[in-house]
Formats: sequence, C-alpha cells, structure tokens
Amino acid sequence: MNPATPLNIERCWNFIGIEGDRSCPQLATYTHCRNCPVYSTAGRYLLERSIPENYRHEWTELLAKSRTDENSQISHTLVTTQITVVIFRLQREWLALSAQIFKEISPPSVVHTLPHRSNQILRGLVSIRGELRLCISLSDLLNLETADTAVQTLSPVVYSRMVVLEKADKTWVFGVDELYGVHRFHRDELQDPPKSLTQTYTKGLFHWQPGGSQMELTHSVSYLDDELLFTTLARKVL
Repeated sequence: MNPATPLNIERCWNFIGIEGDRSCPQLATYTHCRNCPVYSTAGRYLLERSIPENYRHEWTELLAKSRTDENSQISHTLVTTQITVVIFRLQREWLALSAQIFKEISPPSVVHTLPHRSNQILRGLVSIRGELRLCISLSDLLNLETADTAVQTLSPVVYSRMVVLEKADKTWVFGVDELYGVHRFHRDELQDPPKSLTQTYTKGLFHWQPGGSQMELTHSVSYLDDELLFTTLARKVL
C-alpha cells in the first residue's frame, strides 16, 4: 500500500482493484477500493495538488474573452440556472443539500455524548481526522419517521457514512443511511413541497433517476435550505 504519487495514482484500483482483476489482497479487508486508505489518499492528492504555472492567468483571460462570445453567454446561462447538490438518504427520505457546503465524507465514527448537553438533535462529539466536531441527528431535526420495514436501496450493498458540512465557519457532522453523490438539475425543475413537517427546511422537490435512464425508478428528492438549516442548528444547539 504505497501513498499516492503522480506515478502510481492510477495503477492501483484500475489494475488490481475493483476495476481491474481484483487480485489486491486488501479487497478482503475493505470490500471496495473506495473504502481503502490508498483510494482516500489518492483523492486528497488530486484535490490538494499544486496548480500548474499560469493556470489562473490563462483562465482569467479565457473567461474574460468568453463574456463577449454568444456561445459562452448561452453556456453561462445554463450554468447559472443549474443547481449542484449532493443526494443522500435518511430513513425512507431522499434529501439533497448544496454541494458547496460539503467538506468531507467519512466512514462512521464513535459518537461521544456530552454530559447534560446531548439530546435527540445533538448526539455529541465525533473525531474527524483527529478534530472533534459536533455531531447532530438530521433525522430528528427534520422529524423523519423511523423506517420500521425494509427500505429500497440503490445497490445491494449499502454503506452508511458521516457527512461533514461547513458554512460561514460553522461545521456540523451527521450520519446518512445511504449516499448517492453529486447531481445537477435545472432550477426550473424545482416543485413546491407538500405540506409536511419537513416543509420548513425544504426549498422544493425535484425528480431524480439514479441511472439517468427512462427505465430507472424515479425518486422524489427534497432540496433542503442550508441557510435555514445552519441558522436553526446554531439556535437550538450552540
């Protein structure tokens, strides 16, 4: 298990991992490459690598020039009308939050309760990469009903995750039952949410097909108001 470098960053999972011949001995421990520390280290290398020389200058010139180009104006309009979210499941509900506030996705960790402070919403403290963060129950905040029967999942094997959100120097952690990932949709696809307990925190609903195929089952996803969510947590927890 070597650390990720420019030379071997693509030689692990693509050849001996889940996308290759599956001969990697670590698969017996981690089941899937995305659960392996090598995969995580490689991802962080890609995100934290140094930008090429003149990268910012070239993009500044390109974007400045594109403003006068008709085709670029169309592209700019499409981008501004698109919303990028991360989709996840709590109990039976599929929910989405703006991708901009997602800082990290991590495996489940032990939650340490706080004396005289922990409650249904504030679960306690959790260690994320050595840093203690406040962990909440988003299900209890949204008053989601507990699923007492089997829930239909996207894949046969489902991994619960802990989600780290950050906005305006405030950080919150909560667990999700299933995580899909990043999804984009047009702003005009948002529909008014039905009257329910979660309506307070919902900007609207949109329909989503995980595989993008007409044959796939369509899910209704609640797009949550992150501004209201953070304001409420600061008022109820801090």
